Order: sequence, then structure tokens, then C-alpha cells
Amino acid sequence: MTRSSGAGSGGALGAALEVVRAGALVTVQDLGRPGYAHVGVPLSGALDRGAHVLANRLLGNPPGAATLETTLDGVGLRALAPVTVAVTGAPCPVRVAGRPAAWGAPVLVPAGAVLEVGRAVRGVRSYVGVRGGIAVPEVLGSRSADLLSGLGPAPLAVGGELAVGGAAGAVGEIPGVDVLPVVGPPGELVLPVVPGPRDDWFEGAAEALARGGYRVSPASNRIGLRTEGGPPLVRSPIGAGELPSEGMVLGAVQVPPDGMPVVFLADHPVTGGYPVVGVVPRRALDAAAQARPGTPVVFVPVR
Repeated sequence: MTRSSGAGSGGALGAALEVVRAGALVTVQDLGRPGYAHVGVPLSGALDRGAHVLANRLLGNPPGAATLETTLDGVGLRALAPVTVAVTGAPCPVRVAGRPAAWGAPVLVPAGAVLEVGRAVRGVRSYVGVRGGIAVPEVLGSRSADLLSGLGPAPLAVGGELAVGGAAGAVGEIPGVDVLPVVGPPGELVLPVVPGPRDDWFEGAAEALARGGYRVSPASNRIGLRTEGGPPLVRSPIGAGELPSEGMVLGAVQVPPDGMPVVFLADHPVTGGYPVVGVVPRRALDAAAQARPGTPVVFVPVR
């Protein structure tokens, strides 16, 4: 990932971050690129939107400023000029120049110091916000990395540099910082499901989902939360045939041939040929972003 310029740090002009530890999967994310599903481009963006927005709010950034989304084992970044950061999402240890630093609060990282965001204690994805935002180039109006289509910047690699955008105010000066409640990662993932459009393709779909027994599968990713362990959904006579590809929306609960529901997340395909038994509202998907493999999943049909 090469360095780029852009607006949007509590650091000196030309501030940047050098990647010294890339982590399992660290991507640049903002609020995504809505409005392009008709040309095959998913929404993408931060999976835990609430944690992303909180990181920016703590830093005085606009909600859409780009942050870094880590996966399980964090990231290591060297500040090439002084910057102010905030880490939210999955709770994790934070260190600056080898010393413990605050999680969920603005932290000054001096020039040359390494910010070490450690392994998530609970949850899956932590968010590293920087005063001014990560300033990679925009693609279709967004800086988000889309792992399905390949749009946006590649996942972080050791040795890469990330430019930090400019912001008003001195280093470490954060306007309007407040204290906000933080919802912890779920011990049990409860997902409301609005039935349809193809719930009649399955025998007692709502009842089968509500019976539970599902767990988050290790095969889950930014495209979808896959489930395992619960009762497979069984096709009804209506659903015995093949379904032409249909448009897919964020939160769609698609049922592949094995009968195990898949909840589509930010990088989901915009069309699909497997039936959708229901849709999880967006407000419930932040918790899905933080549910580790093995977490019990409870589907609650709602109207």
C-alpha cells in the first residue's frame, strides 16, 4: 500500500503511518459506497459501523473518515509524525512505545513511536481511528477495501505507508470529546429477522429458525456470517425448483443447499441464486461483526 495525500490528523502536514505488523487482516474502511449495486458493486464499509463512528467521534473526525478495521490480532503502526489515535470495537490491549495506553479514548502517538494494537480480548474487529482520517485515494466515493470485488486499497502489508489527512487544531487537541457507552461483544448473538421474500420455500422457516442451536461458523468473513450446528432448513414443495438470480441486500439471510443460514454482511454479492428466507435489519449487524466462531446465534422472527 503506497502513501497518498488527502483531506480529512492531529499530526503535522504529511503525517503518515508505517505498517510494522500487518495482522491477520487489516483493511481501510469508511461508511462504504452506497448506490452502485446496479453495476455489481457492494456497499462494503466498516462491519461494526457503531465502533467506526465512535472512533471518529472521539477524534473530532466526521463519521465517514476512514479508519483501520483489524481482525482478531490487531496491528502495529509507526508514526512518522505525531498523530492522535483512538481504538474502539473489540476490546484489546493498546501500547504506545511499549507503554500501556487507553482503549476507547484519544491517545497521542509521538513521531517515531510504535502504536501496538493487540489481540482482541473479546469480539473480532477493532477499529483504529486517526485524527484527520486515513487518506488513501477514493474509489467511487469511498476509501473502503472491498474484498469481494477488489475495489479500494489492498489489505495492509508490512512496510506499507498510510497517509493521514489534515485537520484543524494542534496535535493532541480534540474538540468536543465526550464519554459514550460502549456495547461489548455478544456472548450470544440475537438477530431479529423480517421474514421473506422466499420464506415460503421452506417448511416452517420461522419456527425452524427460532428453534435455535446455530453457532457462528469459522468460515464467516466480511462477505457473510455463516452458521453451523442448527437444524438445516428444509425446502417445501414450493421451493423444489431452481431460483433465478435475484438482488441481494445487506442482512439478507440466504439458505444454500446445506440448509445452514448465511447472513450477508458488507462485502456481500449484489445478486444470488439461493433463496432468502428473511432479512436482518442493519441495526443488528454491528453485533454480528463482533461474534466469534462458536458464538450461539438466535434468530428471532419479527414483523
